[in-house]
This record gives sequence, structure tokens and C-alpha cells, in this order.
Amino acid sequence: MATDTPIRIGVMGCAGIARKVSSAIHLAPNATITAVASRSLEKAKTFATANGYNQSVKIHGSYESILEDSEVDALYIPLPTSLHVEWAIRAAESGKHILLEKPVAMNVAEFDKIVAACEKNGVQIMDGTMWAHHPRTAKLKEFLFDSDSFGQLRNIHSNFSLAGDEDFLKNDIRVKPSLDGLGVLGDLGWYAIRAALFANDFELPKIVMASPGTVLNEAGVILSCGASLSWRRTNRNHILLFFGKRGDGDNRRWNKRYTLCSRFCYSL
Repeated sequence: MATDTPIRIGVMGCAGIARKVSSAIHLAPNATITAVASRSLEKAKTFATANGYNQSVKIHGSYESILEDSEVDALYIPLPTSLHVEWAIRAAESGKHILLEKPVAMNVAEFDKIVAACEKNGVQIMDGTMWAHHPRTAKLKEFLFDSDSFGQLRNIHSNFSLAGDEDFLKNDIRVKPSLDGLGVLGDLGWYAIRAALFANDFELPKIVMASPGTVLNEAGVILSCGASLSWRRTNRNHILLFFGKRGDGDNRRWNKRYTLCSRFCYSL
């Protein structure tokens, strides 16, 4: 949304993804970063320097401190998913608009609490799924819903995999039940499932079936899974999600660190 006055954004947390989002905010003509916060003042300083933040950006050594910053209009929150419900609600109660990294919550009940807090305090919330808000996606929607150009949607096949090394599979927050306990379902499934909902105009499926062969780590976090979503007899979505090392799996080829493929099948 265009505005004459730039939106003043505070970054709550110094996660890796925040580096990319910071770059995007710097490029946006209607937004500016005015503050960054971490649980460690030194970490926040290091992050600000590494990402080329202006010297005028305030450095906060706690999340509580940035909530009280009157020069912050909105907060970008890239914290582990398990912390979203607490800090998103506290941000809303502090009158800050929210850009919340995906997945937005550990479950629907937590997200309902976040939405309720935003509505109560009159602030906006947006999830951090870039592709859903990209102009290219709007053009894709025009094509998908043009029966003359596309035809009738029949099937969607989505595969999203990440080739993590041993360190990733043991130490990354996405394999820790106390941090991002949804594992591959929350991290990669967010894209595949949302793509299916997008293609079906966000109508909920009639049947959802998990595929056999789900792989969990020792802590019970999902590393690999698949599912089938059905809207009607002639419209199905099949997804496959996978965290793994190079060479894992009989039919998986790791040509790149990340692979994502969604194929839309149609009939005229």
C-alpha cells in the first residue's frame, strides 16, 4: 500500500531469514527499518552492522524494549514458531502492526488468539509468505481462473525438498520440538498446501489423507511426509515434503540446495 510517510519497521529477532527481508525493506520505497532487537544487545549490534543498517537505527537488547519504541509502527517477527503466539500478541497489545514469519503459529488455536489480539487492538497482521503477495502470483491467478485459457483444474502435484547436512538435521531450529516443532510440514508444507488452496480459491478440501512413510527424528519432529487433498472426485492435490541429506531417497536428486515444483494439470 503506497503512503507518503514511510512505514517504520522494527525487526524483532536476528534469524537468517531476517537478512533477506531486511534487504527487501531497504528496497521498498514506502518502508524503512528504524530498530532491531535481540535477546543480546551485542547480537543485535552485530546483525545491524552485517546487514548495512543505517547508524540511526535503534539497537535493542531485549524484545520488551522494542515493543516500547514509539518510533516503530510495525514489527517484523522472524522468531521460532513456538514464540509467535506470545510476541505477536504482545506486539498487537503495544499497538504495532505485524509481519509474522511463516508458519504463523503452532496450531489454529494459537493463531486465533493472535488474530483476536490484532482485531481488539486495531492493528494489521500479514504472514511472511512472499510468493502469495507477489504481482506474479496475481497474474497466475488470472490465468488459472480463466476457463478459456486454462480449462478446468484437475490435479496439482507439489514437491518441496531441502537438502540439509548433518548439522542442519541435528541442530537447526526446524528440527527442534521446542522451537519449530512442526518440522518440514510447517517449513515447506506451508508453501505446497497454500499453493493448493490458492489454486482452489481457498476453498477447504473435502478429504485430507496422510500418505504412509512419514519420517520423524528422535525428538518426534517430522522430517519427511506426504499427503493427498481432495476437493471433489476430479480435483486432487498431492504433496511431498522432505528434509534430508544429499543422496537420501531412491528417486530424489539433489541438484540444488532447495527444490520446489508445483504442476497444475487441467482439461479443456
